[in-house]
Amino acid sequence: MSNEASTFQERVSEVMARVYTLVRACPSGRVTTYGWIGKALGYPRGASMVGMIMNESPRGVPAQRVINSQGELSGSWAFETPEKMRQLLEAEGIVFSAQGRVDLKRYGWDPSRDLDAQALQELLDSASALNVGASPQLLSRLRRHPASPFREVPDEQA
Repeated sequence: MSNEASTFQERVSEVMARVYTLVRACPSGRVTTYGWIGKALGYPRGASMVGMIMNESPRGVPAQRVINSQGELSGSWAFETPEKMRQLLEAEGIVFSAQGRVDLKRYGWDPSRDLDAQALQELLDSASALNVGASPQLLSRLRRHPASPFREVPDEQA
C-alpha cells in the first residue's frame, strides 16, 4: 500500500472513530442527526459522509439514534427489519408523530450545542482509543461522493 493510501485510510479511520464516539455519547431517549455529528466534527456539510460511515458502525454503537434532519428514520433499511430502528427508539421512550417523525426540539441531541467546548474536545480526543477501519467500499465512496470532504478532484477540475 502506498504511503498516500495509508494516510488516507488513517484519516478516514480517525473520522470514523470520532463519529462512533459521538454517537455513543448520545444519551438514551435522545436522537442526533447526521448533520449535527458532521458539524461537531468540523464538517458542516458532512451529513452524507456521516451516513456512509454509520453504514459500517460496529456493535455497541447505538446507530438507531442517528436520524435525518427532518426527524425521519432514513437509515432504517440497515437494521434487521425496517421497523427495528423505530422499535429500538420507542423502547428508549421516543414518541413518533402521526407522520412517523421524531420531534428534534424535544428529543434532539446536538453535540455542538449540548456539550461545552471542553467536553466535546475530550470526547473527540478519546476517540483515538477506538480501533476502526474502513472497508474498501467505504473508502471508494468517500473518494468519489460529491459531498465528501475526502473527495478526490482530478487535476483538471482542481
